[in-house]
Amino acid sequence: MILCCGDALVDMLPGKTGSGEAAFVPHAGGASLNTAVALGRLGVPTEFFSGISRDLFGQLLENALENGNVGIKYAIRSDHPTTLAFVGLSNGQANYTFYNENSADRTLSESDLPDLDDDIAALLFGAISLVQEPCGTAYEALMKRECQKRIVVLDPNIRPSFIGDRASHLARMNRMVAMADIIKVSDEDLAWFDAESDVVAIVDRWLDNGTKLIIVTAGVKGSTAYRKGGSSHAEVEPAEVVDTVGAGDTFSAGFLASLQRDGLLTKQTLADADDKSIARALAIGNRAAAITVSRAGANPPWAHEISL
Repeated sequence: MILCCGDALVDMLPGKTGSGEAAFVPHAGGASLNTAVALGRLGVPTEFFSGISRDLFGQLLENALENGNVGIKYAIRSDHPTTLAFVGLSNGQANYTFYNENSADRTLSESDLPDLDDDIAALLFGAISLVQEPCGTAYEALMKRECQKRIVVLDPNIRPSFIGDRASHLARMNRMVAMADIIKVSDEDLAWFDAESDVVAIVDRWLDNGTKLIIVTAGVKGSTAYRKGGSSHAEVEPAEVVDTVGAGDTFSAGFLASLQRDGLLTKQTLADADDKSIARALAIGNRAAAITVSRAGANPPWAHEISL
C-alpha cells in the first residue's frame, strides 16, 4: 500500500461555454492527489492523506479519489474551503494562480497526523503543500516519524513563483531530501536547488547522504535514475501534447507501480534492485506520462492502457 500525502485542490482549466464564451472548468488536482489517482488506476493499493473540504469542490475531490480506486480513510475533512488553482496554458505548458488562504489542505496540522496501519509500505510527499504552513511542518513531521520503517518518496515539484521564502523552503527540502529513499525531480527542480552545480554533482551529494534512488526527468530528453554505482536511462515515448497538467505526477505513479509490481518497495529490496528493474520502471513512467499529456487535464491512464 502506498500513502500519498499532500496537495488536494481543484484545477480550474480553460474551457468554453456552450455559446463559445471563455470559461474555467473544475478538475480534481494537486500533485499528490494526481499521483494517488494515477496509482489507483494502475492497480496499486493506494490511500490518500490531506485536508479535504466539505464544500462542493471537496466532494469533487472525494469522487475523483474513490473513482480512481484510492482510499480516503486517512483524509481529514473540514469546513475550510478547497484550494483553487486557475490554470493558464501557453503552447501546452501550464502556469498556475492559486487561491488557498485558510484552505482545507493548507490548514492541516501536526495534530491531524494519523496512526498508520502496517500495510502502508511507502509514503509519497510533494509539491506546494510542503511550502505552506501549518501543513508543511505537519508533512515534514510525518516523514520524520515514518522514514526509518517505511519507504519514503519525495517529489519536490518546485514552483519558484509560489515560494515566498526561498531560504526557509530550501532548508526544509534539504531536511526532507536527507530522509528520502527515492527522490523524483525535474532538471528545473535541480537548478532551483543549486544553480552552480551540474546534475551529477547534486545527485552524488544526495546519494552520499543516504538516498537510494534519484530520478531526474528532463522533458523530451527522457528520464534517468541514479544510484550508487550507476544509472539507467529511458527515452520519452512519442505523444501529441494537449497539455502537461499532471504529467510529472503520472510519471511518478508509473515508476512506483512498476517497483511495487516487482516487489521493490522495501528498504532492502530497493537497495538490491537490478538495473533491468529500474530501467523498466522508468519506461513505464514515461509511457504513463505520454498518455496523460495527450489528454486534457490530469487524466492518467488505466493499467490496461500501458500493459502494466
